[in-house]
Amino acid sequence: MNNTTIDVLIPVFNGENYIEKCLNSLLMQTYKNLRIVIADDGSTDRTAEIINKFQQTNNNIELYSKENEKSISKTRNFLLTNFSLILGHFDTIKSLS
Repeated sequence: MNNTTIDVLIPVFNGENYIEKCLNSLLMQTYKNLRIVIADDGSTDRTAEIINKFQQTNNNIELYSKENEKSISKTRNFLLTNFSLILGHFDTIKSLS
């Protein structure tokens, strides 16, 4: 792989018991050109606080806090809609700008 940036999309809700381990596993990868995009679906625990701590030393982590929609699927769709482009083999696009 070259220097291509890989976007890692993480939906989370009340993930204080797991998010640190998740982020550490990503940051310890040998491939360093990662952009970590996290959508917090209105967590009421320390999830955002833990992510903010990671952001202080890692400029490749983005956190988007949103109102709780009580659906990890909606949070995942938020990430896919705003941070990715999915095409079928029959689709074409003119410009990404």
